[in-house]
Amino acid sequence: MSVRRHVIIGGGVAAASAAATLRSHDFDGEIVIVSDDHTLPYERPPLSKEYLGHDGDGRPTLVKPENWYAEHQVTVRLNTRATRIDPGAKRIELSSSEKLEYTKLLLATGVRARSLPHVTSDRVLTLRSLSDATRIRQLLAKVDTVAILGGGFIGCEAASTAISMGKRVTIVERSSTLMEAALGATLGGVMTDVHRAAGVHVMTGCVVHNIEQTPTSLVVRTDRRVIEADLVLVGAGSQPNIDLAEEAGLRTNGGIVTDEYSRTSAVDIYAAGDVASILHPFYGAHLRVEHHDTAMHHGASAAKNMLDLNEPFSESHWFWSDQYTHNLQQAGRSEPGDEVIVRGSLDDLDFSAFSLRGARITKVISLNRPRDVLATRRLLFSEHQASPDQLKDESTPLNRLVPRERPNRVEA
Repeated sequence: MSVRRHVIIGGGVAAASAAATLRSHDFDGEIVIVSDDHTLPYERPPLSKEYLGHDGDGRPTLVKPENWYAEHQVTVRLNTRATRIDPGAKRIELSSSEKLEYTKLLLATGVRARSLPHVTSDRVLTLRSLSDATRIRQLLAKVDTVAILGGGFIGCEAASTAISMGKRVTIVERSSTLMEAALGATLGGVMTDVHRAAGVHVMTGCVVHNIEQTPTSLVVRTDRRVIEADLVLVGAGSQPNIDLAEEAGLRTNGGIVTDEYSRTSAVDIYAAGDVASILHPFYGAHLRVEHHDTAMHHGASAAKNMLDLNEPFSESHWFWSDQYTHNLQQAGRSEPGDEVIVRGSLDDLDFSAFSLRGARITKVISLNRPRDVLATRRLLFSEHQASPDQLKDESTPLNRLVPRERPNRVEA
């Protein structure tokens, strides 16, 4: 192959970000995005929020305008699936039976939603792709009752949207609170109360046994009681799309394993976004993160390393969620032994909960306090010293926490 060709497999924000970064850093070879989606890369966060509702025109928010790809000579092969990677020949095979050689390859294959086994109803749906969201949007406009199985972020955001549309909503969650895996039981309890106050019937500590479709409704049988609904949305988490990498012999471990430069175990093959388990240089551990902001920056970082710029990816993992009138944000990473300090009031739904290890902040979760998160993100990997009293004291600006000494690596 005389012309350099960088190929990106995947059609999400990491893929689009990588393509844009390659061009902005003067890569003058071919760029080809291979995506099994039918739409150009789009923003996923709105799919569980405003896109589901009555507002808007039903069109996705594209990561880049449609004409950007032609203007920057980026070829996008939609409705095309990569079926095989040959790392030795530096070639991929496509569902169209074509073969495509690459100079360097980026795997940004993302994740897929977990579905319920043995359930085939067209009214029991998962939410991951634009096609999923479009189908749910169409049904939501027609139904009265919605059962959501799983009280994680997707389930809670969809419940918020459905309530705003006047639907009767039930969330069934196995844990003791909503979003407990991400927020812990105390803050998860706060969000559980938020949903109940908005009118959602929340069933926590509840296990689903089966779902039966009748001519008029869906019947969800749990260990507590039977729920009837017109539509069931399953929010049971996701699993990384690592099949292609595994078949090619790449190292995987709950994701495609990479070093801090996004390099996989195969020469000239990189991975980024939700599917990648990257060695984080600050934490000294492999992490796989499924958040939009991380995927966007990770795609850009991987692209730079495809250009041999050798920049490690060391983002602090920030995400947000909008539910009703509330904005929830989190940044950083904590361990079970970290002390939790609350600034503000849980009762007033106006707080930041800091995780503190020694004198260092390791994580913040804020409700309706985006400025606290912004200030904390600047501290996480920088020199700072914080005490519980300082963090509780509203009069102590977070951006003025006194530098003390260079940070030591946080042991995973």
